[in-house]
Amino acid sequence: MLPGFFDSMVSLIVRTSTDLPPDVRAAMKVAMAQEPAGTQSGQALSIIAQNIDLASDCEGAICQDTGMPTFEVSTPVGANQIVMKRQIREAVAEATKRGKLRSNSVDSITGENSGTNLGPGTPIIHFHQWENDDEIEVKLILKGGGCENMNAQYSLPAELPNLGRADRSLEGVRKCILHAVWNAQGKGCAPGAIGVSIGGDRTSGYVQAKEQLFRTLDDINPGPRLAELEASIMGEVNKLGIGAMGFGGRVSLIGCKIGVQNRLPASFFVSVAYDCWAFRRLGVVLDAKTGAITRWLYRDEMSPVVAMADQAGFTRTGREVVLRTPLTEEQVRSLKVGDVVLISGRAYTGRDAVHHHLMQHEPPVDLRGAVLYHCGPVVKKEGERWTVTAAGPTTSIREEPYQADVIKRYGVRAVVGKGGMGAKTLAALQEAGAVYLNAIGGAAQFYARTIKAVDGVSLMEFGTPEAMWHLAVEDFPAIVTMDSHGNSLHKDIEQESAKELAAIG
Repeated sequence: MLPGFFDSMVSLIVRTSTDLPPDVRAAMKVAMAQEPAGTQSGQALSIIAQNIDLASDCEGAICQDTGMPTFEVSTPVGANQIVMKRQIREAVAEATKRGKLRSNSVDSITGENSGTNLGPGTPIIHFHQWENDDEIEVKLILKGGGCENMNAQYSLPAELPNLGRADRSLEGVRKCILHAVWNAQGKGCAPGAIGVSIGGDRTSGYVQAKEQLFRTLDDINPGPRLAELEASIMGEVNKLGIGAMGFGGRVSLIGCKIGVQNRLPASFFVSVAYDCWAFRRLGVVLDAKTGAITRWLYRDEMSPVVAMADQAGFTRTGREVVLRTPLTEEQVRSLKVGDVVLISGRAYTGRDAVHHHLMQHEPPVDLRGAVLYHCGPVVKKEGERWTVTAAGPTTSIREEPYQADVIKRYGVRAVVGKGGMGAKTLAALQEAGAVYLNAIGGAAQFYARTIKAVDGVSLMEFGTPEAMWHLAVEDFPAIVTMDSHGNSLHKDIEQESAKELAAIG
């Protein structure tokens, strides 16, 4: 009955959430070496490196969005998959209880969060049989919602912005991949990695694209034409100038993996699964009789983990602007794109449910002069006291339909998130005297350490990720990427990278 299977699954989930595999660490080291230290992308990568180390050291979630758990399980003939599925689900619930996974399973009809990461379709578990009678293999990928939203599927032939017609050929596939990475900009927490499927139907295409992310970043495709295409994409896409977090820079992608499957004559799909720099995937091989771990996949247990960063903490230049909440219009109007700010005082979290609520109801707190943080933290309650264990920013563009109204109606002075926002929000920032501040996506442990206390919580009926948390922050760093004078770094990078895309295409 595999007495060790449950414990093995808990160990796999916890380590996948908290400790990046060596191939991803190596790719991020290369990215760090290519970005000058004083640039915005260089600063972002420095914080990312520190966050990777912090998460590993404290066994905390690398990113607060611990994503949709997807398990690929290979079993001998005759193995009891019903028991395995039940114990995987129990292990997911246990890891959630321990604060290693954020409660991410939401009823699509009612909006209710299960609180356990269990529900219809959650987690995803795929079983495969193999002829190895002695071993069970379990691979796990945790892919967050921000990068999941940057997935793309193309039906060829198609007209693509800045690239023209993409035909039913490898050249057309190439254009689709370039467009997908360009379109993601910083919203998927660049530098990212992509899995690609050529062919199949709409469903099997996305499945194979995600499966490609189980390959190591340093492998070589066994198909010569696909190997050449993967190398070509890596050479070209990093010329776009998107950079870390979409701040502009030399590294926009750390991996491209492509698979192919047959298709119907009438269909030619190219499916792209975009993953963020917090590329969390690991695997284990288990004894088929006991369920105990015999070895780990993607890492060598005999090789020690090498630290990513040379020093801890945010390295100050002396040019940072220190802000204490509540903010005044005068303070905000003095800021400009490119300024690095350090925020202290009260900040409130607000994601999709909060923004939708504020369109119809008064806020539960006074938001005049406030900082509104697009964040769904991982929280832990001990007695009556809440603590935040992971707290990076979520993708802000989802709030574009609401943000302008919230800013103007309630007097919000600063919005913190990642990936930037659109024209409607930019106009509201200029009209009302507010700014958009870009925090570093995925840096959940780094930012958790700037949160000194949880002073309260509102709207808990939305579940912990969507509630409004009242946070006391100290020296919370972020970069002004949209100011009150009509300037947007995101718009500038998108336009400049579009020119490079057209030139490459």
